Amino acid sequence: MAKAVAGVVNVLESYRGRDRVMRTLCYSCQLLGGVVAKKHGDKQQCGKSLLIVASQLSHCRTVLRLFDDLSMLAYSLQYGLGKKEQDSLIRWISVIGNLFDQLYYPCEHVAWAADAGVIDAKSDLWWTASTALWGLSLLVGIIRSLRMLIKLRRSKGRHSEGDSPKSRGEIKFQIKSELLCIISCLSDLANAIHWMPPGFLWGGRFPTWLVGLMGTMSSLIGIYQTAVGGSTAGV
Repeated sequence: MAKAVAGVVNVLESYRGRDRVMRTLCYSCQLLGGVVAKKHGDKQQCGKSLLIVASQLSHCRTVLRLFDDLSMLAYSLQYGLGKKEQDSLIRWISVIGNLFDQLYYPCEHVAWAADAGVIDAKSDLWWTASTALWGLSLLVGIIRSLRMLIKLRRSKGRHSEGDSPKSRGEIKFQIKSELLCIISCLSDLANAIHWMPPGFLWGGRFPTWLVGLMGTMSSLIGIYQTAVGGSTAGV
């Protein structure tokens, strides 16, 4: 029991760990609140309360992301043009993805500042821009994972029965990790398109519970990937 509590505390004391927990709670409340509202209507206080919690957690994460620009910039500079990457396609896909991620933050900051009344500007355009950049980043991530899967399956095919179980196990683990990353990105991409202006694909058509379901699924995959040493990104 003490170890479990210590593990939770360690997660919550780190910024990324706390953000993942907040993200999961946010979408879970949205999922449950949406289901309750659908069954019992808007008069059900429990459903309304859950949606309020989801909204507040989402707003909290938006404010905390005001401080993410420098860490993203540091990562982008460290990766650079990906000269250490052996696969040229993965290299340039990663560079483009880093660019989309870097541009996402200032667009969201301007949208937040406009909504908060800090600056005199229309936030709708900036929210659309930030959502579009997030969606493009997710799309790039899917393409990168698909490319990685192709390479891993080729590598797996070249392995003979005489290879060490550890080597074969590592390839299977990487394949599983990339598949989970694709599922996570697809879930978030579905929500990103929903948050685009009406008329763009299924923009604005998702019910609240479905948005919560997609986000919860992505968040749980992210927590699992972190626990086993993988990585997946989500906003």
